[in-house]
Amino acid sequence: MSFRTLDEMDFAGKVALVRVDINVPLRDGRVTDTSRIDRILPTIRHIVAAGGRAVLLAHFGRPKGKPVEAMSLAQVRPALAGALGQDVGFAGDCVGITAKRAVAALEPGGVLLLENTRFHPEEEANDPAFAAALAALGDIYVNDAFSAAHRAHASTEGIARLLPCCAGRSMEQELRALDAALGNPARPLVAVVGGAKVSTKLALLGNLVGKVDHLVIGGGMANTFLAAQGHEIGRSLAEHEMADTAREILTRAGETGCTMHLPADVVVAGALEPGADARTVAADACPPDAMILDAGPQTVAALSELFANCRTLIWNGPLGAFETPPFDAATTAAARRAAELTRAGGLVTVAGGGDTVAALNHAGVAGDFTYVSGAGGAFLEWMEGRVLPGVAALTR
Repeated sequence: MSFRTLDEMDFAGKVALVRVDINVPLRDGRVTDTSRIDRILPTIRHIVAAGGRAVLLAHFGRPKGKPVEAMSLAQVRPALAGALGQDVGFAGDCVGITAKRAVAALEPGGVLLLENTRFHPEEEANDPAFAAALAALGDIYVNDAFSAAHRAHASTEGIARLLPCCAGRSMEQELRALDAALGNPARPLVAVVGGAKVSTKLALLGNLVGKVDHLVIGGGMANTFLAAQGHEIGRSLAEHEMADTAREILTRAGETGCTMHLPADVVVAGALEPGADARTVAADACPPDAMILDAGPQTVAALSELFANCRTLIWNGPLGAFETPPFDAATTAAARRAAELTRAGGLVTVAGGGDTVAALNHAGVAGDFTYVSGAGGAFLEWMEGRVLPGVAALTR
């Protein structure tokens, strides 16, 4: 994967238009989680230290192409300035005379936040004239928002055609991690895919069976595969109408040399509730009045051994209903084993997706994985093998 980085650009005396993701949670007008702000700080600091001026482009919420006061980025500016440790200017528009004057007044080493790009319908339409108006504000374009890279918007794709461009630090880190996981991975390569429904991850499974050496299916998805093989799954969550599709995926895996791994034993209970009376049974022996809610200890032991014999792991989705103990046991144990191998230097681990990040945090090991993506939709589309417009624009 070839793209330019911050280190290859000369920012001295230049205005850098930096696409960032600061779509952060607010409560009573205050930012409650600064994780996304923290990720962009290295990029901003590099630009200003090099004598450049950093002008930030971002969206916030879904204003549907018109100004909405509750979605103004002015609310984010105090938290951004606090995290950065310097003043951050604000312009009430991202194009036009307001933006031009604010950029012109910015001193070298200064930082300016422009108003929500999605206040203009032309942003999501990737309108060429709007992209040109954005580009006219700066000299260099920096994309540091991988989480928005799957959208072909003016501020993510259109502008990159018009200015010298590069990846910011967060984007660079993400792209290198993803390349290490699927682009040019150390093998054997194992993917763990969990979640509730096969139907929502068909493209993902279809791409992975042709690329990975081992594919582990967990969560409610595993129930669909078990049912497709004729196993009794009681009242478990499953998509019985996807049985033919599940069998097709199993067949294709055999054709591509990908080894599929389904639970050998499962944890069942009569209800999904904390502290439920749970027991472990064989994967084909779920009682008619029970539900499969987690993978069993035999399955976890097999996964632990599998991880130890692999060099790269990609993880998306939990192995069970981890939000409700005791059905968090399999996900937690497998995650901790993966983290242990990562710390020892034997396994490259890349994970992403909202539930996955939550599960790794629950297990206390998110910081031990090689890379944990907070990109959500962009991460999933990358796993599905799709071209991400914002990335493609940087690699032209």
